[in-house]
Amino acid sequence: MYTFRKEERLCSRKHLDLLFKKGSSFLLYPFRISYLFINEAAHVPAQVVINVPKKRYKRAVDRNLLKRRIREAYRLNKQEEFYSQLPDDRGLLLFSIQFVGKEKYEFIFIQKKLVSTFKRFKTLIQPNEVH
Repeated sequence: MYTFRKEERLCSRKHLDLLFKKGSSFLLYPFRISYLFINEAAHVPAQVVINVPKKRYKRAVDRNLLKRRIREAYRLNKQEEFYSQLPDDRGLLLFSIQFVGKEKYEFIFIQKKLVSTFKRFKTLIQPNEVH
């Protein structure tokens, strides 16, 4: 339940290109979220990629620190806040979390913002679920 396996990571170049070309996105500081539902069978409801830009954080230790904090917040909250809100009939969700913040935030702040991002995502996909 509280794991982050290889199947949950978005590694496919084809899927990444598809996500960034045809996907929708929104900004909820300090994250930019891109998402796309595709009709493909998978063992997990969503695949995610986490990105921290090298342009803003030159030192790899800073980028890795932020990625670890985001990954941990995602791992702890994905089941209750994210997977439970996803519709079953829409297929696999490709999901990108890009960090666009200007500071290195603490884990508690990142976790709160990620949970609010999941809630915002739920409101964005909810109207599409009715049709």
